[in-house]
Amino acid sequence: MDRRQHRNAGRTFVAVGIMLGLGVGATGCSGTGAAAEGVRGEGDPVAVLHRTADTLRGAGSSKATTSMEMATGGTRVTIRGQGVYDFGRRIGRLTVVLPEDPSGTAEHQPITELLAPGALFMKNRGAGVPADKWVRVDTATLSDGNLVTGGATDPYAAAEVLRGTRTASYVGRTEVGGTAVRHYRGTADLRSAARLASAENRQPLAAAAKGFATTRVPFDAYLDDQGRIRKLRQHFSFVNSRQKIPVAVASTTLLYDYGAPAGVRLPRSADIYAGRIAEGGD
Repeated sequence: MDRRQHRNAGRTFVAVGIMLGLGVGATGCSGTGAAAEGVRGEGDPVAVLHRTADTLRGAGSSKATTSMEMATGGTRVTIRGQGVYDFGRRIGRLTVVLPEDPSGTAEHQPITELLAPGALFMKNRGAGVPADKWVRVDTATLSDGNLVTGGATDPYAAAEVLRGTRTASYVGRTEVGGTAVRHYRGTADLRSAARLASAENRQPLAAAAKGFATTRVPFDAYLDDQGRIRKLRQHFSFVNSRQKIPVAVASTTLLYDYGAPAGVRLPRSADIYAGRIAEGGD
């Protein structure tokens, strides 16, 4: 990939994702099929995965690391995030780092994101926003339900997608970060997830079900012996309005240090930018 391709790929993802230039097309067919056969000693995989969001709420809080990879037109870029999440309050804080250009120079300062029920707050967004102000986005108005827009999938929303699991199988035991886990592989349906989601995620997930190129979400989930997510990798597909071609996105969430303090404060109204936001791109 030459320098121009790399730079354009990064700008496309910024425009499609964090810079709110996301465009999507018609909804495709959903995943179907009966629940996978239960594995002896592990329980029915579909039922286990349906419970993961509730298990996280009982877990309190954790640290989180995220990555989001986008592949389009033969190029691939990755956005990474790190922070904490309070599953009881459903709020979190991530520092999101955009990819470097080919020379190794960062093209944008890290963006601080606050994840909250129904809202995404971003600081250091650029594009004319004052450095000391936050941008607030209503996630129910996003055609991807904020599963992609922020450059990181809200960990609780990612778990709620698993409520829509249609088919799943138990792969076996392995380790993630030195913790013994059970590996499950399956496919969730966004429309089913939206119907079963908590009140705050129902509308965003319904928007994603309408906006993505397909409602099917293939995934690999790694749960510890308490049923808590340690690693979750999900695959989304949408249509970039600028190029009218499907864009494949792989979102990976790592959760660890359960019980770690997660003192997240949402911005005051006076700290939220109310002016016009410039679009990203060339």
